[in-house]
Amino acid sequence: MNNLILKETNEIEILFDALSENEGFARVAVAAFMTEMNPTLEEVSDVKTAVSEAVTNAIIHGYGGVKEREESGKNKVRLHCSIAGRSIRISVEDKGVGIEDIHKAMEPLYTSKPELERSGMGFAFMEAFMDDVQVYSVLGEGTRIVMEKTLGKDYE
Repeated sequence: MNNLILKETNEIEILFDALSENEGFARVAVAAFMTEMNPTLEEVSDVKTAVSEAVTNAIIHGYGGVKEREESGKNKVRLHCSIAGRSIRISVEDKGVGIEDIHKAMEPLYTSKPELERSGMGFAFMEAFMDDVQVYSVLGEGTRIVMEKTLGKDYE
């Protein structure tokens, strides 16, 4: 008999300024939210890494890494998380410049900001640490990254 009890969906949504220092906040917020799932340390680390990469992409690539606080107030990152059973779904959205070629952007080592010494591994890390990663983008309107992970499947 399966001891897993499916719960109703629990969700959070956070809107924050597109500032690099808020990347850590997003990581910790998602880690705290997923504690109800009783994740392993490895699972928490995986999700935190993926969230870090997605939020950093929104700030650096979506909004160009805004330096001035006055400008950053106009640029927001929306983080939405939901839990259903043993699965967590995380959406990171910006209203920035968008991605011209999603397939190219998702290639390992590709970066649109080589002058900032970006490694081009953001999407590769997201895909490595999550079960599913989908990217939706419209030029001039923004990008939404949706990631999903089922916890505990390696331990059943």
